Amino acid sequence: MSRLIDVENLTLQFDTDEGRITAVDNVSFSLEAGEVMGLVGESGSGKSVTAKSLMKLNPRNAIYGPDTKITLHLEDGPVDVMSLQTDAEMKIVRGGSISLIFQEPMASFAPAISIGDQMVEQLMIHTDFSKAQSRELSVEMLDRVGISDPGTRFGQYAFELSGGMRQRAMIAMALSTKPKLLIADEPTTALDVTIQAQVIDLMKDLVTEFGMGIIFITHDLGVIAQTADKVAVMYLGKLVEQGSVRDVIRRPAHPYTRGLLAALPTLDDIDAPLTPIPGDIPSPLERPSGCVYHTRCQEVIGARCSVEAPQFMTVDTNHAAACHIHDANEGAA
Repeated sequence: MSRLIDVENLTLQFDTDEGRITAVDNVSFSLEAGEVMGLVGESGSGKSVTAKSLMKLNPRNAIYGPDTKITLHLEDGPVDVMSLQTDAEMKIVRGGSISLIFQEPMASFAPAISIGDQMVEQLMIHTDFSKAQSRELSVEMLDRVGISDPGTRFGQYAFELSGGMRQRAMIAMALSTKPKLLIADEPTTALDVTIQAQVIDLMKDLVTEFGMGIIFITHDLGVIAQTADKVAVMYLGKLVEQGSVRDVIRRPAHPYTRGLLAALPTLDDIDAPLTPIPGDIPSPLERPSGCVYHTRCQEVIGARCSVEAPQFMTVDTNHAAACHIHDANEGAA
């Protein structure tokens, strides 16, 4: 596999009426072509803001840190995303090399414009296809994602399709420009279990067929276990653990990851009580000092966690976590 995108020291703040808040703090990760990375965390952990940052889709009050670097590796050479300023320059990224699937398609499709017209418009913006060619490709993509009678669906509106069909149509539109990177922002949350499984299988097939990379955003580690090759766990804008799915699910190295896993129901013991993480994720306006998770952590090490931010430490090959537990264990060893 070849490198697709590198994100280095991504820091993003917002100027608000209440003051400047930090939404993403020094996040770094990379993705290979044909690889699926799960981005996991509770609501408010910064997952969607991080994903939108890759396309510079955040609002005007967003301020990127001076050390932030996003490099997209394309056939023609690397693209420094942070250096792109105008809408014309951003076309290579937005809807071109990177496509985004939102959680709720009804919020993405214009209700008064047919699905097909929106797909054709996108293709004519990002490619040199004629209107007829754009229509042909759009119908083909609707067929590829498993929508029955795609020629008819092409002329329908979003409200005329079921939830599963709308999500598939959204995927078809995102894929029609043949992006190198697909960002899927909680694409299965609003779907029932059967449709959810179909969408997950579809995305696996698409990775194989198109060789694209996927960033799959969710709060559900159970979905990630079925979908991703590796996982990055976020909490309050910080990455706290990264590694292969197998390592992170079987041997979680951060207390927050362990908490997320403990909150999942299991079919092996349906009578076992769920164990929620105590408390709520803090507001970015009240960002804790030291380790941002220490206010909810059950494994706090004295006062250190409240004053000193932990650094990433290697737990195993391709598995790292930012927690003072590993500092202490290394010192004891």
